[in-house]
Amino acid sequence: MAILTEPELEPAHDILVPNGGTGSPFVFNSPHSGRHYPRRFLKASKLDTMTLRRSEDTFVEELFSGVVDFGAPLMHARFPRAFVDVNREAYELDPTMFDGRLPSFANTRSMRVAGGLGTIARIVADGAEIYSTPISVAEGLDRIERFYKPYHRDLRSLVDQALNRFGTAVVIDCHSMPSSRITRENRRRPDFVLGDRYGTSCTSILTDVAQETLQRLGYTVARNKPYAGGFITETYGSPGEGQHALQIEINRSLYMDEIRYVRAGGFAWLVADITHLCRRLMSVSVEALRPGRAAAE
Repeated sequence: MAILTEPELEPAHDILVPNGGTGSPFVFNSPHSGRHYPRRFLKASKLDTMTLRRSEDTFVEELFSGVVDFGAPLMHARFPRAFVDVNREAYELDPTMFDGRLPSFANTRSMRVAGGLGTIARIVADGAEIYSTPISVAEGLDRIERFYKPYHRDLRSLVDQALNRFGTAVVIDCHSMPSSRITRENRRRPDFVLGDRYGTSCTSILTDVAQETLQRLGYTVARNKPYAGGFITETYGSPGEGQHALQIEINRSLYMDEIRYVRAGGFAWLVADITHLCRRLMSVSVEALRPGRAAAE
């Protein structure tokens, strides 16, 4: 894993665009797979790099890389979720972790802030505290201005381009989840969790196609539990306006060693299956996704 200094973390995110131009209303997005850790952040953290990586959706952008050949853009963060989380409101901030007064418009009372996982996270995924001392308000706001806002400007631009060209847009928000071995749950977690915010962020056609395709491939699939979709799914999903957002969570035990953060033997196989899944999703007709039809679902 590369450890980069601040000036080297440019661009802060990548957008992979098909050679022949975008030919689909689908936009694939991997907001949590960034694994380039700014040196200043590592210095401020009391955790070692391997512990910080517990919040990563490691390799997820690689799992979905085949969509570019089908005419869809793939956007992914290069910075880590533990540094700044773009799947949150812009200012979901915990006042206890900052040295100074937060702006009055900051959302300091959300459930995500209470859980330590706001826009600037207080903890990593397993609950370990990231910082030994409070960070400055200026540092937190700088991360939002330099990383969070440009990310959403580009994601919104991709969505608007699809809307203008096709009359509809579909954001597939790509994530991974720790296995029950890591979370120490008694019950085995499903292979995939599809999150459509209980049917409010996309037409049921998309969720149905995803579930049926994955089950035919032999995977176990759950809907909305334990992940119904986050800020991105909620923000970019408005089926009545022809905007759809579906979150896909992949069990990491399918493709990686969760302790050593390396690809497992089934990685290439899973890439092929996810590529097939995306091909099936992208075969849904544009007419079925446009506002009038989607609102009727």
